[in-house]
Amino acid sequence: MRILFIEPPKDIWFVMGEYLPPPYGIIQLAAYLEKQVSNIHLEVLDCNTERVDWKNLEQRISTFKPDVVACASLATCNTYAVAKTLETAKRVAPNALTITGGQHFSTTAQDSLQQYPEIDVIVRGEGEETLTELIKAQQANAKFSNILGISYRHGDIVAHNASRPLIENLEDLPFPGYHLVKANMCKYHFKIMGGENNPYALIEGARGCNHQCTFCTQWRHWQACWRRKSAKRIADEMDFCFHEFGSKFIWLTDDNFGSGQRSAEIAEEIIARHLPDDVAWFVQVRVDDIIRNKDALPRLRKSGLSWVLLGVENSSPQTLKSYKKGITPADSKIAVRLLQENGIFAHAMIIIGNRKDTHQTIAQLKDFADELDPDLVMFGILTPFPGTEVYAEAERNGWIMDRNWSHYDMIHAIMPTETLSTDEVQEELYGCYRDFYGSWSRRFGALFSRNQLKRRVFWHMARSGVLGKVRSLF
Repeated sequence: MRILFIEPPKDIWFVMGEYLPPPYGIIQLAAYLEKQVSNIHLEVLDCNTERVDWKNLEQRISTFKPDVVACASLATCNTYAVAKTLETAKRVAPNALTITGGQHFSTTAQDSLQQYPEIDVIVRGEGEETLTELIKAQQANAKFSNILGISYRHGDIVAHNASRPLIENLEDLPFPGYHLVKANMCKYHFKIMGGENNPYALIEGARGCNHQCTFCTQWRHWQACWRRKSAKRIADEMDFCFHEFGSKFIWLTDDNFGSGQRSAEIAEEIIARHLPDDVAWFVQVRVDDIIRNKDALPRLRKSGLSWVLLGVENSSPQTLKSYKKGITPADSKIAVRLLQENGIFAHAMIIIGNRKDTHQTIAQLKDFADELDPDLVMFGILTPFPGTEVYAEAERNGWIMDRNWSHYDMIHAIMPTETLSTDEVQEELYGCYRDFYGSWSRRFGALFSRNQLKRRVFWHMARSGVLGKVRSLF
């Protein structure tokens, strides 16, 4: 059986600068499938790295002659790219089984199968075991009715099989299948994080989160459960990516890094690998976990942790409570200072556009960002992603003004607030970026900072015109 995994042609999110990530989701699935199923021939086609456009995609599919086409779907804004990819596959190889999954399609399985006839099967939730059973059933020409975790078209109806329990031990999973994209490894880069010619990789230290923020798709997708790999496994994967593929910048994809003894263990395990000093890693961490991890920060920095994304979200205690964040604005200030004192680049995420936002509250948020003074701020607009509490409330109350999934990227205003139109929310996003990065003292200080990362980020933003691109959205 011939199975083609496709990372579709798509626009890169310009706010993060110039970057090209490895297709982690599909190489993880492909590696598991290789291990579990015999008599298959796998290929991973990363259209972005290989510069395959829609016309060339037809040729690549035709040449491969797939029996199964599985398309990656990382985020809601990629919905149409997935549908177009599988529509192309059906046109070129009409008998191929077409499959997708991920958070958006898991949540919208009924509507998506009705709207996109090019999709045969949606794998809901965790994909490794489900996809394996699906491929085995297809090999045997068996029915899909007993496969847990799928939604599929059965005649004229859409069938939804029962959900699949989560994998108990993530360490049973193989290392991600970077060997399937080995020829492209030197092309994966994140310019502002890893420099010009510094290949980077993604690895996974945990799945899910035991917090329940109202705007987040992750915790519900992973059934409100936080499953962790051991510190040794995480360090082993980092060591593997460096020695096998030369990856010197590693993104630990965890939605919840956590705190306590595990953080210290991760630091010590990585240090014990004696990786070169220029091997660095990045992770997303809650601000309260930074505070709880403060004693481990020096060792984490020594292990190569150079960059942390903090979910600051807002300066209003009431707004943070409505988001179910479980943090305070004071926590964010402490976390930023702790990171900077330990030489770790502090990157804050701040959200505007909640229902109570006004010009005044957003002005206060700008002042807070200025006072917080992290090394980098990414402003985003509250977006009602399907499957979140925010989406359910917005749908119930008729607040959603834009149904174009490609705009669900946190830089397009999808909903108004009680007092601001979507156009005004969009204008405010530009204002947040303009006010923070337009400060000449901040800009000058960053461009000539002693911190190499900070210098690189601000020089890149200046050269790539990020402010102008945000301004062009409205």
